[in-house]
Parts: sequence; C-alpha cells; structure tokens
Amino acid sequence: MDKTKLIEKKYLLIFILITTLFALWGFANDITNPMVAAFQTVMEISAAKASLVQFAFYGGYATMAIPAALFIRKYSYKSGILLGLALYAIGAFLFIPAAQYQQFSFFCISLYVLTFGLAFLETTANPFILSLGAKKTATRRLNLSQSFNPMGSLVGMSVASFVVLPQLISDKRDAMGNIIFPTLDATEKIGIRVHDLSIIRNPYVAIGCVVLMMFIIIALTRVPKTDIQPEQTNSTKQTLKNLWNNHAYREGVITQMFYVAAQIMVWTFIIQYADNLGINKATAQTYNIIAMCLFLCGRFIATALMKYVNTRKLLAIFAACAGLCTIGAIGIVGMGGLYCLIGISAFMSLMFPTIYGIALEHVDNQDASLGAAFLVEAIVGGAIMPPLQGMIIDQHTILGHPAVNVSYILPLICFMVVFTYGMKRYKESRMD
Repeated sequence: MDKTKLIEKKYLLIFILITTLFALWGFANDITNPMVAAFQTVMEISAAKASLVQFAFYGGYATMAIPAALFIRKYSYKSGILLGLALYAIGAFLFIPAAQYQQFSFFCISLYVLTFGLAFLETTANPFILSLGAKKTATRRLNLSQSFNPMGSLVGMSVASFVVLPQLISDKRDAMGNIIFPTLDATEKIGIRVHDLSIIRNPYVAIGCVVLMMFIIIALTRVPKTDIQPEQTNSTKQTLKNLWNNHAYREGVITQMFYVAAQIMVWTFIIQYADNLGINKATAQTYNIIAMCLFLCGRFIATALMKYVNTRKLLAIFAACAGLCTIGAIGIVGMGGLYCLIGISAFMSLMFPTIYGIALEHVDNQDASLGAAFLVEAIVGGAIMPPLQGMIIDQHTILGHPAVNVSYILPLICFMVVFTYGMKRYKESRMD
C-alpha cells in the first residue's frame, strides 16, 4: 500500500481550482454527443454526415494541441488556461449566428473553435495536475482530478436529455413510433427547424457565460509556481527526439488515440442503438446518463483500487472487461445488448488518465508540456473513427444483423489495443 501523500497542502487550493476545469470540458463533450442524432433528424442528413460534428469537435484538439503546448512553453500555465477559456467562450457564442443561418457547416465551425479552447485547457491542466506533488502519486492524482470530468459530463447529458431533446419537434413520433418530420411539407419543416436549432443553441450560449465567469476568477487568482515549470524546457528538437525514443510514451500516444475513439463511439451512438429498438431520442439519452453514472462511479473506484493494484494491470483488466461488454453489445439484439453497451462505461472509467499518466511517467520534466500535447492531440481518434461507424450504421443491416450492433466491432478493436498496452507495461514494471 502506497502511503505517499496524494496532494500536498500547499497545492490544495490550486488543485481544486484546476479540477473545476475538468468539469467544464466534460460538459462540452457530453452535451455534444447526443447532438449527432439531433442534427441527423432536424437537418435531414445521414448518420455519417451527422457524425462530422464529432470530426469537427475532436479535430479542434488535433489542430490546436501542439500550438497550445508551444504557447505554454513560452508563457505559463495560467496564460494557457486563460486563452483556452477565451476560445471556449467564443466557440460557444458562435452558436448564435449558426442557429440563425441554419447551416450545419456553421455549427461544425463553432464546435471546431470551441475545441481550440478545450485543447488549451487539457494541454495545460493535465500536466499541471501531475506536477502538484510526488511522481509516485501522479497517476492517482490525475485520476482523482479527472473524476470531476464526468460530473460535468452528467450535467451536459442531463441538459441534453431533459431540456434539449424533449423539446425537439423534429423528433415527434406517430402512434406507430415513426418520426413525423420527414413526411411534412417544406414550409412546415422550416418553422420546426428554426425552433429546434434555437433549442440546440441555448445550452452552448449558457455555458459560454459560465466560462466567461471562470475566466474572470482565474485571471484574478494568483497561481503559485510548482517544482515543474513549463518554461524550464529542452529545445523543441531535443524534446521531440526524447519523446520518440521513449517507447512507453510513443505507444501511449497511439493507445490514447484508440481509447478516445472507443469512448466517443460508445457514447455517441447509444441513441442510434436504442432508436433501433424503437426508443425515442429523449428516452435513449437517459441510457447515456446511466452510462455516465457508471463511468463516474468506476473512476472513483479505480482511483481507490490503485492504492492496492498495479495501475498497468488494472488498465489491462478494465480493457478486457470493456471488450467482453462490447462483444455482448454486438451479438445480443434487444435490451440485453443495450445493457451491455451501457456497461462498457464502467470499465472505460480509468483509461484516459491512466494511459496519460503511464505514458508520461518517465518523460523528463523539461519535455512534459509538449509530451502532454501529443497525448491531447491523440484525441483526434474521436474525430476519425465515429464517421466510419456512422457509415456502417447507414447500411441498416449487415448479413441479417442490425448494422448498429455490427458497428461496435470498431470499439472492440480499440479495447484490444488498450489491453495490449496495459499488459505490456505491466510486464515491464515487474522486471524493474
């Protein structure tokens, strides 16, 4: 049992302050996931095209993670946080003209800008949390801080489930359970589209106001220096060389890309999975909330277990369990498959921060900010694979099996990659 102090008293205040940021990007992530299904209906587009919402959202991370790291190396953690909050707010407020012009591409651009801000926040907050204490407890500390991310996610999901989706007129169904919107004439559709896009817009504008308040609070707060400062760095060329030669880090970036892809696919298409069972979007979103509750509980349980179980071994165990649940979601047609799909979230809970912590464990402090950026950029997995899953879902059936079930082969492959990484790192740790 590790008795090293998790958070030193001198860092407690800043730890709490930075941890609140995790909830902010959790809200953005998980109010956006159900919007894929909402846009698919109200804009009358395919699942593959609607999933471009995720391409734009996670593409923003890929675009801005490295510039964010370079900015932080030149300036400071606090400057990175403030710029991230400013970009977050701008992207959120761009939903106002997007709803007015009723252009799907405008919404995608808004999300793209919003995630510029999230890239800055994640590139800053994750290594900052790791630096607030002993390296021995860094992964546990990040897991604890990341536990507040799903709290923000739950708020985002709840707003989507109880405020946004029930008010969408385009999702109303007839007595037979069929969506009425496609059968209406063009004039009726225009009025409904104006209404529904304004409903989708409102929570983003509200979170933009909250983000502005956080900007002011942090701007007025003194951020104490830690033992690891972003300006204490090697040259960029030397850092890139060091990172490339660190195989645990290099493989960690690849693994993180596959994990994020799995997470986004599992959560984004729960609604389509439930819709295939005749469940409307608002009701289906409650299953997403249950999944997030399991994710939140799993995060706290995993953080506690790390005091007693090797983190690498725990990662492999959770990946194997997630894979088994995914097989159930693929093979079982009906509510049993949906329950398996929901159950995956309990086992995804520790993966992101644990992969992150393991990958950076032996990265030199002077290379940490750029190293963190590549791990954040790995979130691009969430941009690449959901459209592929959407293309599978658009087939409706494959060899007589529901295509939405078959599409979860993609997350299964991702969990196999995570399992392999966990086992490999565990075997290495036993040889140390």
